[in-house]
Order: sequence, then structure tokens, then C-alpha cells
Amino acid sequence: MLFWTACGKEEQKPFDQPFLHIMSNNSSSETVNYMANSIRTYNIYLSSRPLTENLEVNFQVTAGNGLREGVDYEMVTPGNTLIFLPGIYDMPIRVRWIANPALDANKDNTLTIELVSNNQGITLGLPGPDQLQKKFIITKVK
Repeated sequence: MLFWTACGKEEQKPFDQPFLHIMSNNSSSETVNYMANSIRTYNIYLSSRPLTENLEVNFQVTAGNGLREGVDYEMVTPGNTLIFLPGIYDMPIRVRWIANPALDANKDNTLTIELVSNNQGITLGLPGPDQLQKKFIITKVK
């Protein structure tokens, strides 16, 4: 007895577009307590086949009008460029949060880390029109 089975659906091509994204616990945002004295790490992830050349990723950090560098936070990671060597798939951005009992809860107390460019034309954020996880927003809360 011989049986043949087949599916009438056409084969789907596998997803194979490299991309960079920033997240923590699979989320694009988090909160930090206004009395926190800690260093937090926010990773940029590369989803790609192995690269043969260094990947330079540029990011920008924007503080809302309620946060002041040196009073509420300090950037531990120097500059605004990270270098992914071949074989490296995540790189950290570190922020030191400083306790500030005078934080004004009525102001914009967000710190946004946004991916802005790279030297290999790799997609920033998750693929798709929404570009999710292209930026990460940290809100300092009372």
C-alpha cells in the first residue's frame, strides 16, 4: 500500500531580515523609583546571521523636562556609539540613577534611549511599520 500526502499551502519563506532593537524584559519601557541609587543596564540586541565586519550603532539619549543629568541620572556608557564585533549580539547602555527627593511628579520624568543609525543599513526596531523597540523609555516615578 502506498500513501502520498501533500499540503495545498505554498511554502513560506523564513524571516531573514537583520534588525537591531532595545528592550528589557521584552518591553519597550520601565519605571525607576525616584529614590533609586543604582546602575541599570539596557541592552541593544542584534538579530542577524553572523557578521563579518564591525557594526557601529548610534543612539541618542533624550531627557524629559523633569530630569537633569547629574541630579537624576548619569550616563555610565560614554558617547553615543556602540561597536558590535563579529559574534557579539548584545551590547549594554548603562545609566546610573541618582536619588532625588525633589523630583517634580508633574513634569516629564522620562529618559528615552533611541536607536538612530548604523553603518550597515540594518533595520532599527522590530521589522514592521511600527518599528517597535527602536526606542526605550524609562520613567522616574515617585
